[in-house]
Amino acid sequence: MTPPGGYPAPTSGGAPGQASGDVTAYEPPLVTIGDIVVTKNTVQVPHGRYPLRGTTWTVQDSTQVTEEIPAYAIVLAIVFALFCLLGLLFLLIKEKKYSGFVAVSVAGPGFYHSTHLPAGPTTAMWAHDQVNQARALAAAA
Repeated sequence: MTPPGGYPAPTSGGAPGQASGDVTAYEPPLVTIGDIVVTKNTVQVPHGRYPLRGTTWTVQDSTQVTEEIPAYAIVLAIVFALFCLLGLLFLLIKEKKYSGFVAVSVAGPGFYHSTHLPAGPTTAMWAHDQVNQARALAAAA
């Protein structure tokens, strides 16, 4: 049976770089960032489970925000400009569009993994909060 998060429960063999005596019962996920799952003592990435102690976390925000006049505002401005000049006020309507990504990376003894999160108005702030929680767990491990 696979526990929540989609990662199998620890076995007696442990993860690469992890002594078999360190493995205990199933640990619930405390922080999930993309495909990175952090428990009390481990970091789980798609290619294995590693000790949380000694990990280094980074966040890179590559989000780009552009403001554009939406197509409906241009149409409304043209239609209402024929009747009165107030229709030009529709050209003041702006839409924000987000592109790019937020990259979260974790590195530790014997592994490195990076995941990309889609850009959004609060993605970078959320990623920084999650990484700060992961850093606190790593410091306590």
